[in-house]
Amino acid sequence: MESYHITGGKYLEGEYRLRGAKNAVLPILAATIISGRTSIIKNCPHLSDIRTMAAILKEMGCGVSWTESTVSVDSSPLNSFRIPQNLMKEIRSSVFLMGPTIARCGQVILSDPGGCAIGKRPIDIHLTALRLLGVDIKEEEGLLKCSAKALKGAAVPLSFPSVGATENVMMAAVMAQGETRIINPAREPEVVDLQNYLVSCGADITGAGGKEIRIKGGLPLHESEYKPIPDRIEGGTILAAVAAAKGKVLLKEAIPEHLEAILDRLSESGCNVRKDSGAIYLEAPERLLAVTPMETQPYPGFPTDMQSQFVALMCCADGTTKITESIFENRFKHVAELNKMGADIIINGRTATIKGVSRLRGCRVTAADLRGGASLVIAGLAAEGSTIVDNISHIDRGYERLEDILGGLGAQIVRTKTTKESGKQ
Repeated sequence: MESYHITGGKYLEGEYRLRGAKNAVLPILAATIISGRTSIIKNCPHLSDIRTMAAILKEMGCGVSWTESTVSVDSSPLNSFRIPQNLMKEIRSSVFLMGPTIARCGQVILSDPGGCAIGKRPIDIHLTALRLLGVDIKEEEGLLKCSAKALKGAAVPLSFPSVGATENVMMAAVMAQGETRIINPAREPEVVDLQNYLVSCGADITGAGGKEIRIKGGLPLHESEYKPIPDRIEGGTILAAVAAAKGKVLLKEAIPEHLEAILDRLSESGCNVRKDSGAIYLEAPERLLAVTPMETQPYPGFPTDMQSQFVALMCCADGTTKITESIFENRFKHVAELNKMGADIIINGRTATIKGVSRLRGCRVTAADLRGGASLVIAGLAAEGSTIVDNISHIDRGYERLEDILGGLGAQIVRTKTTKESGKQ
């Protein structure tokens, strides 16, 4: 097991260039199998989730190679429609392989996807949507067996704008005969990015980011070279960390409109935020201000993937903040750990009430999930004394060596190993 040792109270300052978005790269990698050609995906962060997706593609017969931050996938030798159960349990995003595997092979066998334990994330919306395209789905011995003699375009209304369901339908519909209309789709920038990648392969897709996506299926696809969008959640996390440490930072390779909901709240908290083409500048105040009640929502609302980090940020703000988590029902595991550090947070149902304190105290805490782990790091940067964050393998799923990113801005943060036998560093 590895841990972070953080000495709090260090001023953060500098520049950082964002990497490709994890939540864009994962579905794009899944989509590479549809064409049966080679796709070159640039600016891919070296994250455990992305390595697992690459391993799944290899197990299914694809040729996968890394050169620095570029991943090349040759899907021509694909020889399996079964998604490896042991690897699928490691990442929730493995569910993205349903749509493209059906599109390429006409069938897919998979188990329940894994990932962070942040609450129920049923794939019923995915299954209902795929059935409308002609997919027959059976559950046998804990496995989902999906097949389609011929995918047919259809109107696919989603009961909730699920990102995963939207993307699975998009990928399956690329090979369906006729036109598919996705009604009430997710509007996240990562959905638009998947559309742009598929279009770069020769697909005919329009409307991503709006109220309806249209896919004209059955067109031949070809090789592609593509650079995914920068990671808005990585960007938001860095901005929150710098704000907690009362510092200043210039984010490069950023798309400010993708972070609009986050930037609005940072401005409300007293931060000086300036936006430019491809860059965001933030300078924190001497003490942050509590913000008005906020609630996580699908894009363009405040992202659930930034809720944990913002809870940590508000722990030392002047006043009381209420944050409601409306997407997942079990995404407050970080609160008990923050309270160990002297935070004053009360949970009532899906709402956290955070009463700002003058200073957090460093102590030993444990990350229970990806974004919750990031929130503990942010708290450690703001705390007095030393903080140890255990179980940082969760954090590695979404940030490429967070210690190097923050250390480059002046943070005192070190990765260390802990032996299971002794529990000592």
